[in-house]
Formats: sequence, C-alpha cells, structure tokens
Amino acid sequence: MSTPLTPGAAKKSLGQHFLFDPNVLKRVATAGGSVDGKTVIEVGPGPGGLTRALLDSGVGKLIAVELDDRFAEGLSRWPEAREGRLHVHHGDALKANIPALIEQTGGTSPAMIVANLPYNVGTPMLVEWLKAGANSEKQWRGTMVLMFQKEVALRICAAPDEDHYGRLAVLSQAVTRPRLAITLPPGAFRPPPKVDSAVVVLEPLGAADRFPHLDALEKVTAAAFGQRRKMLRAALKSLPGAVEALEASGIDPTRRAETLTQAEFRTLTVAWQKK
Repeated sequence: MSTPLTPGAAKKSLGQHFLFDPNVLKRVATAGGSVDGKTVIEVGPGPGGLTRALLDSGVGKLIAVELDDRFAEGLSRWPEAREGRLHVHHGDALKANIPALIEQTGGTSPAMIVANLPYNVGTPMLVEWLKAGANSEKQWRGTMVLMFQKEVALRICAAPDEDHYGRLAVLSQAVTRPRLAITLPPGAFRPPPKVDSAVVVLEPLGAADRFPHLDALEKVTAAAFGQRRKMLRAALKSLPGAVEALEASGIDPTRRAETLTQAEFRTLTVAWQKK
C-alpha cells in the first residue's frame, strides 16, 4: 500500500496549487516518456502526489527539491527516502546545485525534470534550466516535463507571428523542442488557480542543433521584445551595438521582433557578440 500523502494546506505566498487525481498525476509523470530506472528531479513536490506517481512509475532515483518545511520533513519520512530511492533536498530550487545533488545521491545524467512548478517561480526556473549545459557536450539536464499557467505554456511553444511568440519561445526553442502535452482546468487543483494550466514537454536538441550562447540570446531578445510595437531598429537601441549587428545580419530593420525566426535571432546574436 502506498505511503499516504504528506498533509498540509497550500500557501499562496509560495504559489502552491496541488494535484491529487492519481490518473492525471500518472499522465503528467509519463508525459515525457518512460521514467523507469531514470534519475528525475522534482521541484515543489508539496504533499507528494506527483512524487508518488513518479515512484510508482519506476523512477530509479528521485531528487525532490522542496522549500516548504512541512513537506520536506514529511517526504523525508517516506519509506523510499529511507531506502535511498527518494532524496529530499530542503531548500530553494533556484539556489540548488542540481548537478552536485545528482552526484551526491548516486543519480545519473542527463536527469529528467518533472515538476508541477510553483507559479511564482516557474519562468525564471525554466530560463535557468535552459541555460544549463547549453554550451556543453555533456548535459546534466535531459527532457523536462513542466506544469505552468497555460498562458506561459503557450508562450514557450509559440511560433513566429503568433500572438504568444516572444522571448520565452526563442530561448526555449534555442536548446529544446517544446510541445504542449496536457491542459488542465482550474478545478483539477486544490486550491483551484484562477487560470487553466498546461504541461509542456521540452526535449533537448542535439549538440549540433543547440544554440550555445543563451546568455547573449537572452539579452538580444529582451531588447528586441522589450518594445514589441516598435521596429527592430528602434527597439534594439536599448542594447549597445545591437543596431549595428542588425545591419550586419542583413535583417530588414523595419521588421518587428515577433516576425524573426529562431535562425534569424541566432544570426543577430552572433553578429552582436562580434561588436
């Protein structure tokens, strides 16, 4: 019989919204493919609904990163934690050294990340993980299966000229191939959020297809999309050297950021780095 979930009410200050339906949790746990025997990172496990689904799906090593004292303590008492299959790291995921955690717990890389992310840290956490190993042949991060507000999920998966296309889509698609896997209404959660939620699966691109300069791409896209209504030659004035890079790239300066493809943003970023 499975260990009961760790009790505790969701805290608004931590952006917590919990899933309890075992069928939904099973779908989330396996949305990115089989987790059998793999090392998986889970952020914000809360009472442990997804944690239980992952363990029941055959995870080899599950590293749960939990900031909330109540849940970190409760999960650490699960039988799988005593057996060493579940490792609970009590702390802030944005500050955690995940490669070190994988090594310390005897996990293997690349590790999957499967998480119902707290709404208030989901986007910055994704950007940090996208950067992880972007310019390295060997990555600690493998496929990511992440729950966001639906609005954020659409921004990750959007294509040029679509309403949701912006900085997040360009950054995500520079190193991964994202797809919308599951959409869930507010009523699926406790407490229910005010918006729909969605699971995005982000498959890593191979080394040859990955753009290694994500820090530079982040600065270029921040400037380009910072004033979406303006033409690129005006929007890029906020970033020194970017207008000159635009000219060197051969991109029409009267275009707007939302029309540029992934390849064009890469070309613009490389040109900007040379300025």
